[in-house]
Amino acid sequence: MVEYRRRVLDDALDELQPHLRALSIHGPKGVGKTATATQRAASVVDLSLPAQREILSADPSVLSRLPGPVLVDEWQRFPEVWDQVRRAVDSGSPPGHFILAGSSAPRGAVIHSGAGRIVPMRMRPLSLAERDIETPTVSLSALLAGDRDVDGSTRLRLTDYVEEITASGFPAIRGLPSRVRRAELDAYLDNVVEREFPEQGYPVRRPAVLRAWLAAYAAATSTTATYSKILDAATAGLANKPAKETTLAYRDALSSLWLLDDLPPWIPGHNHLDRLGQSARHHLADPALAARLLGLDAAALLRAEQGSTNLSEGTILGALFEHLVALSVHTYAEAAEGRVSHLRTRNNIHEVDLIVQHAGGRVLGIEVKLADRVEDADTKHLHWLRDRIGEDLIDAVVIYAGEHAYRRRDDVAVVPLALLGP
Repeated sequence: MVEYRRRVLDDALDELQPHLRALSIHGPKGVGKTATATQRAASVVDLSLPAQREILSADPSVLSRLPGPVLVDEWQRFPEVWDQVRRAVDSGSPPGHFILAGSSAPRGAVIHSGAGRIVPMRMRPLSLAERDIETPTVSLSALLAGDRDVDGSTRLRLTDYVEEITASGFPAIRGLPSRVRRAELDAYLDNVVEREFPEQGYPVRRPAVLRAWLAAYAAATSTTATYSKILDAATAGLANKPAKETTLAYRDALSSLWLLDDLPPWIPGHNHLDRLGQSARHHLADPALAARLLGLDAAALLRAEQGSTNLSEGTILGALFEHLVALSVHTYAEAAEGRVSHLRTRNNIHEVDLIVQHAGGRVLGIEVKLADRVEDADTKHLHWLRDRIGEDLIDAVVIYAGEHAYRRRDDVAVVPLALLGP
């Protein structure tokens, strides 16, 4: 039996679960929701099994009679169970009794929001700190608290980060041989198109067009490209293009499957800034999915970095590295009750890759640099942000692919991605 490895989310679950009557762990398939929830469950109801669905359909009170905590796994296979749990909570179920794991209900299913009864918690693919390849020395929560200490060194280099981009953060996939890993990721994407879309109530008439749209979305990783431009890229040369409503349905289905993890634009709490862009920055759930959709393995990404004249390949590694950073920062920030977004002015003169907003409203500004050194030019947008928002900026950080964590003379912290943790 494989030993369970704790996730960043476990710390929040330790603190919250004993006091919450019901919580849900949601996220894309394969991220480890069931493994994490099972560690805390005395009873498991697996709704991927028809017999379990039949039992609950016939007698919903079974849920309240089972010894708790009760894990209701794959709840979206029987959406009625959501309301059954809500009613059990309203009837006085004890604290810590219910854990639901799964994704969103299929389109058309009528369920109560669960607000005030079922507390949602998101699980993403493994952050870099959760992959156990390096010991972090810089805590994001400490930075948000105003800690100025930044130190440590790492042995990880560009090739290691490229390996992590392509290996994926899916626990069952990342440890496989590289060729098997690629086959598993391809199968994962095929399953999304051929099975999960229809199960969510989105029949796919032209699977090839959906795959092309996904590849175009992957090519737009870490950009704010409009959905119309993504559609044009996906259907270049195609006379019978899908309607806009069809591609919006693609987005809705992927969102319901938690396969999109877009960075929203930052909306400042104070009126320090105006004319900010309102477009989200595009990310799939895992950069490995984007790499597979683009047909890029580790060797291809490294060739591009080493001087390919193909511009699209030459820029995609930086975009995927930024995606890996965003995936990790999302996980760490949520553990610290922070929110992650990005900043871009409408005229595109200034942008900051990641804005982590603390519960008190102050922010951490983060730039991402795929390089082994940080130059003055790499910090200019952070200085602009500091000039504009003053003390509301807790700290300014550049996350890069170099060796050492340190603080520059201009007071900007420089941290290798491998050394950043929750």
